[in-house]
Amino acid sequence: MTAPYPPIDPYEHGMLDTGDGNLIYWETCGNPDGKPALVVHGGPGSGCSAGPRKSFDPERYRIILFDQRGCGRSTPHAADHTTDMTLNTTEHLIADMEQLREHLGVDRWLLFGSSWGSTLSLAYAERYPERVSEIVLAAVTSTRRSEIDWLYRGAGRFFPEAWERFRDGVPEADRGGDLLGAYARLMGDPDPEVRSKAATDWCAWEDAVLSAEPNGKPNPYGGRPPRAMLALVRICSHYFSHGAWLEEGQLIRDAGRLAGIPGVLIHGRLDISGPLDTAWELAHAWPGSELVVIEDSGHKGSAAMSAALYTAFDRFAQR
Repeated sequence: MTAPYPPIDPYEHGMLDTGDGNLIYWETCGNPDGKPALVVHGGPGSGCSAGPRKSFDPERYRIILFDQRGCGRSTPHAADHTTDMTLNTTEHLIADMEQLREHLGVDRWLLFGSSWGSTLSLAYAERYPERVSEIVLAAVTSTRRSEIDWLYRGAGRFFPEAWERFRDGVPEADRGGDLLGAYARLMGDPDPEVRSKAATDWCAWEDAVLSAEPNGKPNPYGGRPPRAMLALVRICSHYFSHGAWLEEGQLIRDAGRLAGIPGVLIHGRLDISGPLDTAWELAHAWPGSELVVIEDSGHKGSAAMSAALYTAFDRFAQR
């Protein structure tokens, strides 16, 4: 399979009540009796989209998508500055995934995550390896503080003018310190103009880092609707300023817990925002995993990366 499957609509959807005031949107597509596959979206805070539905054979897969806390159709929404972000952490998301599995009556499922979705998939799988049948990751990240520092500071060596604008988007007193924490505070400001400007400045930086890639859609961050952009930046700055509440190097350190789970890691050689070394280290630490390097792809992907994903999904559908 080298092309996407035809578009499909969900046959079922709902809102999962987590018990702490959050409602998590979920949907299922494809074959109700097929192999369960959970799509774990990126960001954090990007929300799920219809695109991944077309990556799986609808005759063989039960495709499950959900909006992580605070974004998409889940409530309360992080675009509202009064939303309590202390209830939105990696631990909460892992618990939500496990509660969703139980709610849908899934015994074991394939996990598919890209970018932040790869981090969250790894965190869940290392917590519940017995509940995971296979893992497919693209644009692999583990959200180490070293990776975060590269994306929001180190990559400025390639785009100094854009990084200077990003730095200058926070108050002068914060420019030499914790930029991400400063952005997180701006995104919680009661003034909507302050929040809007901070979100715009953040997304301009993200788009600049992706601008050198030869493939993929332009301005994937700045082109979002205002409400979605506000939620994305508020959640991203919240997570990244806290190192995603993970010990440094935790997910690669504990990759041995994934032994026995087949995995395919698909990563673009030209990915500046998430360089290849993370996927390389993970592949060496995860017994039985396979690393596929896509020469013409960056973080946004390419036709060759999509083809590699379809191949992995089709192969795992046989298991």
